[in-house]
Amino acid sequence: MTDIKTAANPLFLREEELRQGIEMLFFAYRDFTSEPDRILAEYDFGRAHHRVIYFVGRNPGLAVSELLDVLQITKQSLSRVLGQLVREGIVEQKPGTEDRRRRHLHLTTRGYELERRLTESQAARFARAYRAAGAEAVEGFRTVMQGLINERDRGRFDKRAGERAAVKAATGKPAARGRRD
Repeated sequence: MTDIKTAANPLFLREEELRQGIEMLFFAYRDFTSEPDRILAEYDFGRAHHRVIYFVGRNPGLAVSELLDVLQITKQSLSRVLGQLVREGIVEQKPGTEDRRRRHLHLTTRGYELERRLTESQAARFARAYRAAGAEAVEGFRTVMQGLINERDRGRFDKRAGERAAVKAATGKPAARGRRD
């Protein structure tokens, strides 16, 4: 019997298999965002707000220009969303220490609470799926996801993984995922 895991197996390159992967990604995204969508509706926020909250929470002090680069949206779109988050007391903007024209973004205490609520269900969903799949499948998933991400952004994940491994090696403890101000 042929090993189905070989790299040369054409089964995974058939159109039906590729289309099934596309459909699975759509369904996974729908279910992955369903609980956060309910929470966001309480605030009259949408998925664009969620992305801003997530990336600012994950990268405290992120400059507005860097957030635009991560999200790949227009300044006008970000301005609308960010303005609402600032007015609602979720995000605050602080001037840079070296260049006061540069605005750096931070979640407020209220923002961190909302980010935690939004991320909790998604993290639990990933934990369940990762546990059920096992370490080898998780590594395969990461490989596939990195293959789907444009080449310019793939380094974001290599860098973070390397930094976390260095902190763990130096301290014997896992690195914190984000600083809370």
